[in-house]
Amino acid sequence: MSFFRKQRNILGFLLVFGPAAFLVFIATRGCSHNFKNLDVLAKLPSYEFTDASGKKRSSKEFKDEVILITTLQKSCPYECAVSFWHVNQILYQHLRKNSHKQLKKVRIISFVTDGKGNPASNIQDLQETLSSQVEGYQPDLWILAQGDAKELYNISRNGQNLLQVGETYYGGQAFQELILLVDKTNQLRMVLKGNQEGLVRRMKESLALLLKQYDKERAAH
Repeated sequence: MSFFRKQRNILGFLLVFGPAAFLVFIATRGCSHNFKNLDVLAKLPSYEFTDASGKKRSSKEFKDEVILITTLQKSCPYECAVSFWHVNQILYQHLRKNSHKQLKKVRIISFVTDGKGNPASNIQDLQETLSSQVEGYQPDLWILAQGDAKELYNISRNGQNLLQVGETYYGGQAFQELILLVDKTNQLRMVLKGNQEGLVRRMKESLALLLKQYDKERAAH
C-alpha cells in the first residue's frame, strides 16, 4: 500500500508543480535559442532566520538576488533529505566558480532541521562539517539558517500544499526533500526534489533559464 500511496502523492505533486519542470526539461535540451520563461508558481512569504554566526537575517536582505532554498540535517554529508553531494557538486561549486559573473547574485540558503522538519539548534556544528567537506566553502554564499522552514514551505497551488506528510517522506515531512528556486522578487519559479542527481541537474538548468530571462529583459531595455 505504501508504494501505491507514494505514487499517488508524486502524481499529485507533478500535476500541481510539474508543468513548469517539464517546460524546463524540454527547453534546456533543444537547439533553439527561443528560451521559455519559467512560470511564477507562487509568492513566498517574507521570512527571517538566524545564520550560523548568530546574525539575524531576513528575506528583505536578499532583494534583487536569486535564492536556492533547501533543508539540511546534522547527519550531512552522509544522510540528508536532499543529496548533499549533488547539491554541493552541481549547484554550490557552480555558483562558487562563477561568482564573478552573473551568478554573483545567486545564493543557497539551507534551513537546518532536526530531520522531522523542526528547527535544529547549534547549527554551528553543521557549518564546521561544511567547512571541512565542501571545497571552497563560503558561509555567505551557502548560508545555513536556523528558523522555521515550514512557514517558508507553506506554499499552495491548485489546492495542493508542499507541506505533505507521510511515512514515505524523509522524517515524515515532504518539504524537507524539496529545493526551491526563488527569483529576485521572492517569487517561486521552480520546485524539485533534491534527492536525485537528475533532478538537481534540472534545478541547475532552471537557474540558468531564469538568469537568461533576466538577461533578455535587460537587453530589451
